[in-house]
Amino acid sequence: MPLLRYYLDFISPYSYLGWSRIEAMAERRGLELRPVPVLFAAMLDAFDHKGPAEIAPKRVYTFKHVVRLAHEQGVPLRPPPAHPFNPLLALRVASLPMPEEQRRRVVGVLYRSTWGIGEGVTDPERVARALRDAGLPGDELVASAGTHEAKARLREQTSDALRRGIFGVPSMEVEGSGEVFWGQDAIPHLERYLDGEDPVSPELLAQWQDLPGSHRPALKR
Repeated sequence: MPLLRYYLDFISPYSYLGWSRIEAMAERRGLELRPVPVLFAAMLDAFDHKGPAEIAPKRVYTFKHVVRLAHEQGVPLRPPPAHPFNPLLALRVASLPMPEEQRRRVVGVLYRSTWGIGEGVTDPERVARALRDAGLPGDELVASAGTHEAKARLREQTSDALRRGIFGVPSMEVEGSGEVFWGQDAIPHLERYLDGEDPVSPELLAQWQDLPGSHRPALKR
């Protein structure tokens, strides 16, 4: 069964919206879905970018956009207690060694807590309770997330994602394809790629990636 990696950070509402669709798509396509938690802030630092929530007009637009998308998709959406927030606890919990079926359940619970019902995932007791309510070992998972090994695991996952060309969340990558699909709106593009109907041919890609730059806008002083 081909492996589909889904790179995510709970801080991203787009990752939440994508998660609401990617499981069904993977099952329909006979793909083994593997969620890969990564620290989006580290990706922003790696490419010297600001996050959408750090740019005032973009922050407002992003929230309006995700409300519209959630309405279109019929997905429940409530804002977390604060945004941006520190996602490290949730990311480390979802990165712990466990069967992949359980990991997908953990990811679903943490997404629901963050964006589905708006309770957030920064408080350890709240995270443990959400997991316990879903029949998962919440106290054990939260305790394990504080270990050195858990912290190192998340750092390595993020570093590995950067090496693979991942620059944002959500991103999707079918093992061995060398193709990255970024954004929840790229799920149909991934499906066309799987069907052999991707409009990006090697020749067209060469035209674009080798296109020379002729001008760099100067900043006004």
